[in-house]
Amino acid sequence: MKSLKLTGALLALAMALASGTALAADTLRIKPSGDVKALDPHLGSDSMARNYGYMVYDTLFAMDASLAVKPQMVDTWSKSDDGKTYTFTLREALKFSDGSPVTSADVIASLKRWSANDSLGQQLVAKGANWTAQDDRRFTLTLSESWGLVLDALGKAGAPVPFIMPARIADATPANEAVKDHTGSGPFIFLADEWVPGAKLAFAKNPYYVPRSEEASGLSGGKVVKIDRVEWMIIPDQQTALDALRKGEIDIDEDLAADLIPLAKEAEGVAVANQDDIGVAQQIRLNTIQPPFNNPLLRKALLTAVNGDDFLAAVITDASLGKACQSFYSCSSPYVTKAGFPTPDLEKARALVAESGYDGTPAVLLDATENANIHAFVTVTDQLLKDIGIKTRVEAMDWATVTSRRQSKEPVDKGGWSIFISGPGGLDFLEPVGHLGLRSNCEKAWFGWPCDEQIETMRTQFAGLTDQAQRKTLAEKIQLRAVETVPYVPIGSQYQIRAYRDNLTGILTPPAPVYWNIARK
Repeated sequence: MKSLKLTGALLALAMALASGTALAADTLRIKPSGDVKALDPHLGSDSMARNYGYMVYDTLFAMDASLAVKPQMVDTWSKSDDGKTYTFTLREALKFSDGSPVTSADVIASLKRWSANDSLGQQLVAKGANWTAQDDRRFTLTLSESWGLVLDALGKAGAPVPFIMPARIADATPANEAVKDHTGSGPFIFLADEWVPGAKLAFAKNPYYVPRSEEASGLSGGKVVKIDRVEWMIIPDQQTALDALRKGEIDIDEDLAADLIPLAKEAEGVAVANQDDIGVAQQIRLNTIQPPFNNPLLRKALLTAVNGDDFLAAVITDASLGKACQSFYSCSSPYVTKAGFPTPDLEKARALVAESGYDGTPAVLLDATENANIHAFVTVTDQLLKDIGIKTRVEAMDWATVTSRRQSKEPVDKGGWSIFISGPGGLDFLEPVGHLGLRSNCEKAWFGWPCDEQIETMRTQFAGLTDQAQRKTLAEKIQLRAVETVPYVPIGSQYQIRAYRDNLTGILTPPAPVYWNIARK
């Protein structure tokens, strides 16, 4: 007789359904696109940590629905004529979730901590950033030279986001360690005592949060919370999540697998729509500091072998859900270009492997099996590597384990890795300066740690340009160099789909899923 075992997520869901609050009208239950490993959105580039951050924290500036940067926690701001001094004033009555006031000191401590891990933050520091509190609500930023991306940096939506936390936490926690106190500045409070790792995260409406007066737009405007609680139910099995949605046991199913879209559309009481209009930048991320992909010819061999259309065809049947644009920039980027990008050619790829002197070191692929897209892309990558003569070893795990494992810089035979598949938000790949994947600043780069002085020099030059034609020319030069160094292998842009109960209103579609503004009919 077979024994039936519930996963942690299913057990948590079953317990919730058995409780008297399971179907309470003021509780919004969501199956997010993954689990949260580290509850610290400053710590790295993980999109789930970023999404958690938008629940618990707020930002000085934020992108609206048109991707314009707008004040959020800031009331007013000004810039000196020479572009070297910015003065900001916080909105009145801002408070943290423990009721303490948000002050200039909190902002400064938070931004200093954030900048240690973020590309734009690091560049801000390189421009001589000096933060000074004038009083509790007013503070200044002084630069040694003008830099045109200050507001872009403070309002960026891609991980890590410059979220504001209390100074007592930011100052006491190194930038490479996760915070243990989750007091935040945002519209929700994280209920740490209800956290079931791998199964459930719970949030309550923050009674101290003061929304802006404007209508909610993208990640900006009035973050008005219209329900009392939000629960993230970590349900790895996609079919199980959809079944729970159809039964009304959850309200929103994020990142719906493409093969389940027809079933969701047919379900009574269920609606289906895009999560956002930019999509994610699906990619093969390579470990450039350990064999085998410390060899640039092997990286270029894989770039030459990959056909993005073949990869996307493994997960979508509707061509409108994805696009391979043969570029290191998002397909929706104003700088997207095919310059230098190789036409897929397996014979050329095999020749590059032979030329590289490949010694047979296996490529270790991290497979987040609960994610339908990642698992499919890993399977295609595995076969492609074998086809061009590179040995492989696929290791199955969940996404939370991938986010932990990818931090290792050890060789593959000592717990390291060679490849993981990821789909960061397309916003992170629009332009060279904030480009998560193109960062080639060695130890400070994204996982894989590509290191190339030429790319870094050109990214710095890009930040100083204001002429759009000149920017496009330089963006193309950066791509040409990236084709040689191959910091990662682009697959294409893929649009995430959410299914939700059709009695919900006010669902927004910014680059990160957010749960303010939502109500029931």
